[in-house]
Amino acid sequence: MSAQPALAPYARQTSVSNKSRIAIFNGAKSVICEVGNYQSNIAEIALRAQVSKATIYNQFADKAEMMECLVEYEVERLTQVALAASSREEALYLLSTHISQDLALRKLVESDPLDIAKLVTISTHPTWVLVHQGIAKVFGADSAVCGVILRWLIGQIPSPITEDESRTQSKRLASTLFHN
Repeated sequence: MSAQPALAPYARQTSVSNKSRIAIFNGAKSVICEVGNYQSNIAEIALRAQVSKATIYNQFADKAEMMECLVEYEVERLTQVALAASSREEALYLLSTHISQDLALRKLVESDPLDIAKLVTISTHPTWVLVHQGIAKVFGADSAVCGVILRWLIGQIPSPITEDESRTQSKRLASTLFHN
């Protein structure tokens, strides 16, 4: 996967409002891939999303809220991707490749390192609670195992790995953690 994939809506039917949100998130990721978060602006995001600025402001109070919702959406999207995997090993591989190959994350590492530092600092923030819940839902594991998986994935944000490395490490991690 060399190009940034579009954010896929969940399999369930989405409302017009939800479709607008997904379009906005796609637009935001597209802009972030090019200029990072701080240089992005609502006008360009609206243009890429093919919605009006008013549509964005009807859904979000400001750009900061939109970006926080984008992160939450990405966590939920990745959880769904992993839940659809055929095995725990495959779930690890899919999460790894999605994170390591995410062009928006690559740009943020380059352009907004302080934001990335905040993003990868595990805390009690509601987004981190969502991350922990997603990992527990996918892997059905205790908190120590979830912590190992989480730290492995977080490490790939500032230091992405190749698809081959994702495959090898996912296999090794699944074998170690789940005694496959």
